[in-house]
Amino acid sequence: MNLDLSERRRRILKAVIQQYIETATPVASQDLARQMGVSSATVRNEMSALEEAGLLTHMHTSAGRVPTDTGYRFFVENLMDRAPLSAQEQRTIKHQFYQVRSDFDQWIHLAAAVLSRTAHAAAVVTPPRAYESRFKHLELIAINDMTVLMVLVLHEGTVKQQTLPAEPDTIQDQLSRSAIHINSLCENASVSAIRALAQAAATSEPPLSGFERTVLDMIARSMQQFEDQMNELIHHDGLLEMLDQPEFMHVGRVREVLSILQGGAMLDTLIPQALASNGVQVIIGGEHGRDELRDYSVVLSRYGVDGEATGVLGVLGPRRMAYPRSISTVRYIATVMSDLLNDLYGTDTKAKEEL
Repeated sequence: MNLDLSERRRRILKAVIQQYIETATPVASQDLARQMGVSSATVRNEMSALEEAGLLTHMHTSAGRVPTDTGYRFFVENLMDRAPLSAQEQRTIKHQFYQVRSDFDQWIHLAAAVLSRTAHAAAVVTPPRAYESRFKHLELIAINDMTVLMVLVLHEGTVKQQTLPAEPDTIQDQLSRSAIHINSLCENASVSAIRALAQAAATSEPPLSGFERTVLDMIARSMQQFEDQMNELIHHDGLLEMLDQPEFMHVGRVREVLSILQGGAMLDTLIPQALASNGVQVIIGGEHGRDELRDYSVVLSRYGVDGEATGVLGVLGPRRMAYPRSISTVRYIATVMSDLLNDLYGTDTKAKEEL
């Protein structure tokens, strides 16, 4: 957005928005006049012009002005000062993630917790969704004469365990040989590729045994189940951070926030939109196009490895959001999460710290 505003109007609009973000109270002309060292009449006239331009509006119960969605958008694109996380904050966040780098589920919970705590807003994180989940490694372990433990590791960092009946007189050496055979056939394979292998068992070299075909079927089912779960999962944190805001004093608003965080509008529109976009996306109030989101702003970013697996993380808050802090937090944590996935998939791309 590029409106032709004078320098004084830009300064007044920026001051109104910053003060309203900090106080949640409509901003009166006399308050700005004292801050800026100009007359109240001058500020009042300029605020009226900004209201005519659709950047400010006034509450019926107050003489002060508040920003419109258009005003917030102009602020984000043209007036906002950058607020990068400090070097110490970045180091602390990165250290927290690398302490749990081998635990995929912990990444998601930690990302939501750090986002909400750092941006002082509610956080949403989806796990990285593989274009197709990929086989990484299999182990077959004899528990006793009748039962075998299958340990399946996926490239997404997930470990699946399942038991299956052992064939008569099965020994660990036989299981280890079967695991080696299956690992060689299934390296980096997708669900569809593993199903095809099971169907072509008789033509593989060496041929697959009946037990190995059973294992392949179990692998395919486990991987499909994982994909289905990932497509439905969204993790959220920071509801209390959000409820500290004066906009959420009423019980009805609390229910509304819970409904948004638990799915609905977030999953139907915002997550797919962010997955298809590059960089940080800022969506303000009515820009969502959905009535239930009209009073909220969302800052989202895709993270992950293109061509392998990508997810979405971000924060949800009132339109009166601390945009500079929220944008910097989302951008940096998306960078860290992408680096973790780059390590997992063995790619060389590394994002730099935002200093």
